[in-house]
Amino acid sequence: MSRLQPGLFVLVPPELGRATEFAGNPYLVARQLAAGAEYFISHASAMELHRMVTQPQFVIFTSTTKRLRKRIIHGTEFRFVLVRHEDVFGVTTHWISKQESVKISDIERTVIDGLHLPAYCGGLTEVAKGLWMRRQDVKPVRLIDYALRLGVGAVVRRLGYLLDFYQIAAPEDLNRLRSSLSATYAVLDPTLPAEGPHVSSWRLRMNVAPDELEAVRRT
Repeated sequence: MSRLQPGLFVLVPPELGRATEFAGNPYLVARQLAAGAEYFISHASAMELHRMVTQPQFVIFTSTTKRLRKRIIHGTEFRFVLVRHEDVFGVTTHWISKQESVKISDIERTVIDGLHLPAYCGGLTEVAKGLWMRRQDVKPVRLIDYALRLGVGAVVRRLGYLLDFYQIAAPEDLNRLRSSLSATYAVLDPTLPAEGPHVSSWRLRMNVAPDELEAVRRT
């Protein structure tokens, strides 16, 4: 048995003998660290489970209704994103094994969370890449419903622009997003400097070059 933190242990598989630093499946560990609060695996970690990334992820992101500090356990970093109870939606079950499962944001909610906090997904371009990779499976109407339900103006702007740019949503669905826009502008990627031209149709400051977003199609 390997100790992860006070009161939290994981069984060591017999083939590892007397190993004392076995961490177990990191997603199951994240579930336990949530300590009974509402939670779901999210952001870059959900993108990895949904096959929306091309690079391995080394941080486990979990959204939870309980404020928790980040931990490093046996070399794996666990980071927690605080969410309100009313913002726990778009969550599904992901089976780790035949016996064990975790809660995870569905594909659409994963995109929305990435547009809300791109820093937790490697930046806006990585979120765009994940959206493009799963474009055949993603449901544009559900994406729009989630964005409007979350009610964050920057998310609505970023989603509208990407759906428009990649021609993923129908014009009438895009109009649902446009009708909710205020006069203020947001940057496309908040992890980058606030520079670049303004796009009035989506009230965005384009601090990511269109060529970079176009290159995503070749992913």
